[in-house]
Amino acid sequence: MDLRNLTYFLAVAETGHMGRAAEQLNLSQPPLSRQIQQLERELGAALFIRTAHGMALTAAGEALRADAQNIVRLVKQAADRATLHARGLSGRLDIGVYGSAMYGAIPALLSAFRASHPQVELVLHHAQTPHQIPALRQGRVHLLFERLRPEQVDIEVELAATEATQLALSADHVLAREASVHVTQLQGQQLLIGSSPSAAAEAVALCRAHGFEPRFAPPCGDLIVATMMAGLGDGVAIVPASMARVSFPGVVYRPLRSVLPFAMDLYCCFMRGPQPPLVREMLAVIRAHRVVEDVAQARAA
Repeated sequence: MDLRNLTYFLAVAETGHMGRAAEQLNLSQPPLSRQIQQLERELGAALFIRTAHGMALTAAGEALRADAQNIVRLVKQAADRATLHARGLSGRLDIGVYGSAMYGAIPALLSAFRASHPQVELVLHHAQTPHQIPALRQGRVHLLFERLRPEQVDIEVELAATEATQLALSADHVLAREASVHVTQLQGQQLLIGSSPSAAAEAVALCRAHGFEPRFAPPCGDLIVATMMAGLGDGVAIVPASMARVSFPGVVYRPLRSVLPFAMDLYCCFMRGPQPPLVREMLAVIRAHRVVEDVAQARAA
């Protein structure tokens, strides 16, 4: 008993007529009749009673119809599921996330992906930057979001978002009285940064462009910790504008002005080479919904 015979059987059972079933199946009636007879011989049971008005199911036929319908439905579901997987519209996508980007671009991008790929299971893995790249190489995550752009030759990078920056500081800080803060006003202030070497290098370049050397506090674990420390009065932190959506006790945010555009990028990282369908679909969503803020509006002489 094969799937074709079950399909033929169901067509006759549903139409109750050999001729109409043959027309529905785009067959002539004699081959269809032979297939039904072959199925009956294989099962050792009559499935239909031939009447003047058509074909009526026997008790054995009624029993087979329920199972046949389930079998055909399951086979179709399996085929549909395989097709969706191949097209990147179903399956599971493991994503590495960490730090301040979880409050900004990442939720927006994942929401856009979920809207167009409702059958894909998204699984987020939270880990610090040193653990993310090994997880990517070992296949424990399919892609990851990072503010630090990796330079390894086996990893590809896609810009996911560019955010303007703000200053996070204590509500009691003298600069909190300002509507916005110019970078030159950070001279002599203790800057709180994450543990990324690139964060320190970018802060140095920004301050030097304004004619002074920065004074750093000991590195924090990430920008979230740096923001919390700023609220305690231990310094000020330059953070992406999306951090202003997060309320920390004692922390206020102020726009940061500078003589040159200064922004924080977010990257999507994935292994070089042919990409699985789900990764290709996520990259397409990122390219369609990439957020690049106009940081020029924060410029000031």
